[in-house]
Amino acid sequence: MSVFGGDKANEYTFQNDMINQLLANGWLLGKPELYNRELALYEDDVLGFVKDTQDRQWQKYCKLYPNDPEQKFLERVALQLNKADPNAANKEMRTFGTLGVLRHELRDRGTRFRLCQFRPEHELNPDTLARYKKNRLRVVPELVYSPWATDEHLAATGVKAKAWRIDLVLFVNGLPVATLELKSEFKQAVQNAIRQYEITRLPVDPVTHKAEPLLTFKRGALVHFA
Repeated sequence: MSVFGGDKANEYTFQNDMINQLLANGWLLGKPELYNRELALYEDDVLGFVKDTQDRQWQKYCKLYPNDPEQKFLERVALQLNKADPNAANKEMRTFGTLGVLRHELRDRGTRFRLCQFRPEHELNPDTLARYKKNRLRVVPELVYSPWATDEHLAATGVKAKAWRIDLVLFVNGLPVATLELKSEFKQAVQNAIRQYEITRLPVDPVTHKAEPLLTFKRGALVHFA
């Protein structure tokens, strides 16, 4: 399978090879346009995992928030991510940010959700094992990530971020865990990819002076590969 065709096929061979390898191992291929830039979430997978694995809690949540429960839940997840503290020193503070949301329950008005099921140590609990198998691993190529790189933001504020793309972004149940900038050994050195992160893939956009959710430390992707 090739994500890119025509004249660009050779240029993206390495990228396609990586995507194909991921797909062969159970990953799903995502579409950049389905990514919510402002929340830094792949919405379909956040909601899909919760509904597939925790239906009773989801039905309870829908009764608590009858008006657009899906949007309310996505905003609740984003709120938990936004509270990430680089200097978290106690248990409660460690429930915030991407790693905290993946590791700990998200609670809201008596409902409790897990956004990820880690592999169980044994198979004695079939429910846990079934939930683990329903984790959604997704790769999204050529992702324009900045919520500030839109005509709407330009019209509202008079400034607009540059629409930088990241070659590949990896998600677990809709939460970003890794970004990858790929370079061919024949054309561009690894140092070029590193410089991209240092100069243009910045956690705060230099034009709008606003934080980039995907690249914010502890709030966005956990690791960045060059």
